[in-house]
Amino acid sequence: MDATSGVEPLARRVRANVERVIIGKAEVIEQALVAVLCEGHVLIEDVPGIGKTMLAKALARSLGCSFRRIQCTPDLLPSDITGLEFFNQKAQAFEFRPGPVFAQIILADEINRATPRTQSALLESMEERQVTVEGHTRMLPRPFLVLATQNPVELQGTFPLPEAQLDRFLLRVVIGYPSAADEQEILRRYRTDRPLDDLQPVATPDEVLAMAEAIRTVHVSPVVEAYVIAIARATRAHPEVELGLSPRGSLGLHRTAQALAAIRGRSFVLLDDVKAMAPMVMAHRFILGSGARLRDRTALEVVAEVLRSVPAPVEHEARP
Repeated sequence: MDATSGVEPLARRVRANVERVIIGKAEVIEQALVAVLCEGHVLIEDVPGIGKTMLAKALARSLGCSFRRIQCTPDLLPSDITGLEFFNQKAQAFEFRPGPVFAQIILADEINRATPRTQSALLESMEERQVTVEGHTRMLPRPFLVLATQNPVELQGTFPLPEAQLDRFLLRVVIGYPSAADEQEILRRYRTDRPLDDLQPVATPDEVLAMAEAIRTVHVSPVVEAYVIAIARATRAHPEVELGLSPRGSLGLHRTAQALAAIRGRSFVLLDDVKAMAPMVMAHRFILGSGARLRDRTALEVVAEVLRSVPAPVEHEARP
């Protein structure tokens, strides 16, 4: 039996469970599942009240994962995230008190309100899945996923995320406002019920880890690999881009395409999988040139332009 055969049923169960809470956002839930299976991190950039926190909580409960929330503020210290060593007078010994980062799904709410020093405390945990305090390195639980939110509108008193940290987010996701029909359903469903309180796990962390290993076996043909590389190189040569897609970004595009193919019930990657994940994987990794900024060009517009400019190979060549 194909190793990825269990991915699609698991994704279907989790999606249906989360949709009891997050209404009308199947595509966003699918993107979050891609990040979970890739053991990557997600930057959710949207206005308040859209459901960013609710998505993180619903995902954690559906997967049976531990969940902690970090409310980022300018006075938040690195030790408030990682934990600290303290002297236990009763035991006459130093003990480690773990911080909220020692959970499986972390919500870093309004991450751009934390100072750069505090933001950097997350770098080691996001990349290495470990925390070093007072010279002692401690491993974080798996799966480990940081869901960070930031408000793109209210920027007073914020600290923009440096490129090194942005590059560690596998995806940048925009939830967006619901449609009129979906908003009516939200009003109806939340009028008397609290769907999040009734949400039960439909998967286990061990199942998630097994499926995360399985997606590595999804077939990626040399043609698709060459297409990913061509896209990355096109961003680096684009006249409006000062900093294009990094090799970490290319790896992210490759891996997320594998995860999306498995979630959709396939054991091989199509070009459409790469195209579908490109905006979420690539746009936040760009630094646009001054000319593009003067013309109010967005990174998403440049991504769309790059995808149009890179010739797509014949589709049947991408299949095994």
